[in-house]
Amino acid sequence: MSEPASQTSAASAAAEGRPSEGQALAQSLAESAAKRGKSRNIGALRRLAPFVAAHWGRGAGAFVFLLLSSAATLGMSGAIRLVVDHLTDAGLSAADVDRRFLVVGAVAATLAIATAMRFYFVTSLGERVVADLRKATYAHILKLDPAFFLQTRTGEVLSRLTTDIAIVETLLATSISVAIRNLLILVGALILLVFVSAHLTGLVLLTFPFVLAPLFLFGRRVRKLTSSAQDRFADAVGSAGESLDALETVQAFGRERAAAERFGGAVETAFKAQMNRITTRAMMTAAVIILVFGGIVGVFWLGVHAGLRGDISWGALFQFAFLSVMAASSVGALGETWGDVQKAAGAMERVGELLDARPGVAAPANPTALPVPPQGAVAFEAVTFAYPGRPDAPALKDFTLSVRPGERVALVGPSGGGKSTVFRLLLRFYDPQAGRVLLDSVDLRQADPAEVRARMALVAQESPLFSGSAAENIRFGRDGASDEDVQAAVRAAQAEGFLSSLPEGLQTRVGDRARTLSGGQRQRLAIARALIREAPILLLDEATSALDAENEHLVQRALDEAMQGRTTLVIAHRLATVLKADRIVVMDGGRVVEEGTHDELVAKKGLYARLAALQFEAA
Repeated sequence: MSEPASQTSAASAAAEGRPSEGQALAQSLAESAAKRGKSRNIGALRRLAPFVAAHWGRGAGAFVFLLLSSAATLGMSGAIRLVVDHLTDAGLSAADVDRRFLVVGAVAATLAIATAMRFYFVTSLGERVVADLRKATYAHILKLDPAFFLQTRTGEVLSRLTTDIAIVETLLATSISVAIRNLLILVGALILLVFVSAHLTGLVLLTFPFVLAPLFLFGRRVRKLTSSAQDRFADAVGSAGESLDALETVQAFGRERAAAERFGGAVETAFKAQMNRITTRAMMTAAVIILVFGGIVGVFWLGVHAGLRGDISWGALFQFAFLSVMAASSVGALGETWGDVQKAAGAMERVGELLDARPGVAAPANPTALPVPPQGAVAFEAVTFAYPGRPDAPALKDFTLSVRPGERVALVGPSGGGKSTVFRLLLRFYDPQAGRVLLDSVDLRQADPAEVRARMALVAQESPLFSGSAAENIRFGRDGASDEDVQAAVRAAQAEGFLSSLPEGLQTRVGDRARTLSGGQRQRLAIARALIREAPILLLDEATSALDAENEHLVQRALDEAMQGRTTLVIAHRLATVLKADRIVVMDGGRVVEEGTHDELVAKKGLYARLAALQFEAA
């Protein structure tokens, strides 16, 4: 993810009325589980073909050992027949018995080795494909623009990236192997059964409809109960996520017990749903076993009478029984794995929706290169823009602004005036519906967004940091930055003092979202991250508004240092922080209503003068 994208995520969520990441994850887990049923569109699994083809060697090995293990399983019936048929031979010696049992042992050894190799190749192929699928999906998600996340919750995306792909992993690493092996055994067993006894085989086939009936009758009920159980479990996880996301609030109000009871109630509801599923599944299993083995016993009873009459050899009868059990077991296993296939197809459909999503903002086929060296000139020409989903409420209306290279321009005005939208358009998270945004005289629509963002550095009001070390957070601004570059950025950001006091200095891990640091320390670390980019344009979005006086003074000194030699756009509600700006632009209702220096604007006695009077008189 690009630095500007990561830094504006929280601010964008608040500005656009979206929940925080923790809330989104908790809410969407329940929503996504409700959709995580089975699908009849098995064609969705074709998306896996390129990933499997990329590792055709493992796939070929898996198929070869699937054939070999299935053949060895069927061959065991012939080896047993060989032993039984000759047990009553006159003059049978111990050596003859030993030779025949050696054949049985050889088949068993082949089966063991082939099964082990089948497990290795199939499982390793499944894990490799799933790893590639996860990487490809995540890499694609990072290319999507903010408009996509206005329609899709972050938690839903994470759920597809984890839970849905885990379902596909189960199919590839286990179920598909079981399904193919049982299909091969079923076909092979039926063919051998016909050769052993066509008459008895016909009787066995007559029992199949009775075996399949409970699979279909109970299977639908099991699927519904499974979906219900998933929903209840998602409710429990969602409840836990909400409480953990606001743990300090829960503890501050002494609501730990209530939160635990709420989660416990959701868990009990999920448990009851699971018990309903387990009970139905147990009944289905009992019905299938009774019908399968009842039919086999009945057919075997007829076979014994045929053996007594001499119509079939005892070895052939043993082989027939062995093959019948294998065929019946294969039918049951195929019924089980078919449910897994349907479920994986449904999961792959949802993953496919992510892979099919295309960013509304993307590089053109032949992007226009930005001038080198960069100048840092910015211009908005009659720009009108409305966020997706709010076409009737434009955030900018006929907005025009020109910023010279190296100029410091402050954007001020009431909340909702369009100030943050200016930054989002400049970073090309969105494209305007009318007008043009220019960077060094190049229309951003004609440029590569990555190249545009590489020329900008953003410090937001709450700049997100990551759980690595302080040095890693700073290097996030520029890959490959040297230790000297990091130290220079730290000094320029006025962060050297507090970083040197940390246990391991710059290598100290700052915890989840850098919560071990104070607000002022996080801001100075974010400034260092912006400075190390060495970008010609600096964007400051309320960078000091949440700080106390001492930290604001330190951060402001760091920002003054950062502005040197850079084109700077500053969004501020505290007018005292923009007095040094070369020009102050006052925005209201998505338009520029005033601009000039502080003294010029106060003299005009317009909107800026009223805002200044309120703030400075209150101070």
